Amino acid sequence: MRGRSDGGQKKRLIASVCAVALLLCFVYMYYGSSNQGASALEYGRSLRKLGSSYLGGDDDDNKQDGSVTSEEDSLAVAKSFPVCDDRHSEIIPCLDRNFIYQSRLKLDLSLMEHYERHCPPPERKFNCLIPPPSGYKVPIKWPKSRDEVWQANIPHTHLAKEKSDQNWMVVKGDKINFPGGGTHFHYGADKYIASIANMLNFSNDVLNDEGRLRTVLDVGCGVASFGAYLLSSDIIAMSLAPNDVHQNQIQFALERGIPAYLGVLGTKRLPYPSRSFELAHCSRCRIDWLQRDGILLLELDRVLRPGGYFAYSSPEAYAQDEEDLRIWKEMSALVERMCWRIAAKRNQTVVWQKPLSNDCYLEREPGTQPPLCRSDADPDAVYGVSMEACITPYSKHDHKTKGSGLAPWPARMTSPPPRLADFGYSTHMFEKDTELWKQQVDSYWNLMSSKVKANTVRNIMDMKAHMGSFAAALKDKDVWVMNVVSPDGPNTLKLIYDRGLIGTNHNWCEAFSTYPRTYDLLHAWTVFSDIRSKGCSAEDLLIEMDRILRPTGFIIIRDKESVVESIKKYMKALHWEVVASEKVTTGSELDQESEDGESNVVFIVQKKLWLTSESLRDTE
Repeated sequence: MRGRSDGGQKKRLIASVCAVALLLCFVYMYYGSSNQGASALEYGRSLRKLGSSYLGGDDDDNKQDGSVTSEEDSLAVAKSFPVCDDRHSEIIPCLDRNFIYQSRLKLDLSLMEHYERHCPPPERKFNCLIPPPSGYKVPIKWPKSRDEVWQANIPHTHLAKEKSDQNWMVVKGDKINFPGGGTHFHYGADKYIASIANMLNFSNDVLNDEGRLRTVLDVGCGVASFGAYLLSSDIIAMSLAPNDVHQNQIQFALERGIPAYLGVLGTKRLPYPSRSFELAHCSRCRIDWLQRDGILLLELDRVLRPGGYFAYSSPEAYAQDEEDLRIWKEMSALVERMCWRIAAKRNQTVVWQKPLSNDCYLEREPGTQPPLCRSDADPDAVYGVSMEACITPYSKHDHKTKGSGLAPWPARMTSPPPRLADFGYSTHMFEKDTELWKQQVDSYWNLMSSKVKANTVRNIMDMKAHMGSFAAALKDKDVWVMNVVSPDGPNTLKLIYDRGLIGTNHNWCEAFSTYPRTYDLLHAWTVFSDIRSKGCSAEDLLIEMDRILRPTGFIIIRDKESVVESIKKYMKALHWEVVASEKVTTGSELDQESEDGESNVVFIVQKKLWLTSESLRDTE
């Protein structure tokens, strides 16, 4: 009896152990799989700090009990964000093809509408932090980055295979090299650029024409090697391409430290004001310039300055087969009706030039197509505005002066732009704004002196650029600035282009058209106050800024003290580190005291380098 009883107890014990084991397995499988399979991961459990010596250490992160030691610490842990699934490491919310497909938007693919901006509604916005890819490293510094980047940062090598005969890029070990080739210039963009300058009889075969040619639009830019090699001639190019079959080309450009923007010649105007560029360039950019009565070519005409050039390298310019000859004939007839003339033509490249005044337009036969745009049409209204198949004539002032009236570069940056009068701004206002921002930028760099060296930052964005004086103050540093102007206020973007700088229109209630991890420094002057007045979410903007910013990058926030205090609550969740905080002296025109007597604060933070635990395991 005792033996049988012991056996029964043993069986019951084994059964109990098995039941507990099954329960534990169930709990592990349920919670473990939900963490790995969900679209977002819990932030605190899935992050692991990297590079603390580079970031200057982070002792607070080592506290396991979540205790706080000060009021500031208690604010810092008041909010948490999840981390997006690894498959979203390159998400661009307003250019997300998955969202387009899922929403079943009725888009005309032949008009490239699927490459235009389509932002998700509030209920479908991402509320999680974008993780870097496995093995991500702090980007290679400029100017070395022009020629090589870490493969792990953009783990896409299909362009190297697809364009292997054109020298776009070459995979070498853990890096991707850029020999400077392109679809039309296999043997180097530098030689190609010099040949265009030679065609136009510019001094010493230098394309900047002694400072008169400064801003360039490169359409269908590839990995932006054309723009990269223009920089040594003091020319800045807006390299433009869509998120298409070469989907990572703009990401490569920005990783290299070259100015670039995701966009397409589709149905909407490009986000640039009229008369912004001295040169537009297309090297086998695969664009049908004859479609819809030449509407795309007319959009280039809108953004070209008086006397501006369009350099076109394509089979139609030199081939002799029947189809290419037809296209060339029709395109030549179109540009002739647009009053463009051939400035030069050699081998595979033709350069057309836009007229300096309205004289040719006024001499055309009645009914000539394309027509002139309506006199009441605003050529500078661009945000969400549809293109029109018409020629943008010059104003009476520009017609009379027969040219842009701009000083050569670099004097152009500090010379009052002729279009100041469009806003009622005086020369004195312009000069004062330039000097004020020079002082502010010097102050910023002093505050960041312990963190920022000569080559620490390269890609900079001024989120509220006004007249571009923040960017102008950086002229002696080896950086470039994407100047952003809101479509809701004065459209001062044309003043920025008239200063020889570049930028775009954007509403910060929406996501910006760029890849994650593409900017080293963001400058937000009262941007949070502005979006709050529009009823938009500051939290959404913080997540968007984190998406845009590179790990170890910086954000300078200049805003009301109460706004900055609210942002501090998110520091721990965003994995940001405070670099400096300083109350601004009231009385400056940049920092007007609010009605309740509240002053402004300069708040500078740095984004830490982190990986999800899953990515870290893959890396190891």
